[in-house]
Amino acid sequence: MAITQIMNEHERLSILHCLAAMDDYAANNSIIQSVCAQYGNTMTMDKIGTHLFWLKEQGLVALDNHESYTIAKITQRGLDVEKGLATQPGVKRPGPR
Repeated sequence: MAITQIMNEHERLSILHCLAAMDDYAANNSIIQSVCAQYGNTMTMDKIGTHLFWLKEQGLVALDNHESYTIAKITQRGLDVEKGLATQPGVKRPGPR
């Protein structure tokens, strides 16, 4: 497996972890960037945007785009993937908790 694929899977899972941890299951891209860095997944805003659009295409998040920021909200399917109850190719399966 290529290192890029492994990194993408980890980064996408960390985004889902971030959103699942929020009280309203939503956060803007700046908060996502800061939280993911705490998980050891430092990403540029461009990379976060790319991952968010990919996650939206998979039905794992919903996006509310504004001029200078994006708010992402995890979907029920996204929560299931984040918890390991469902799998999604392209997102790392979480380890046991």
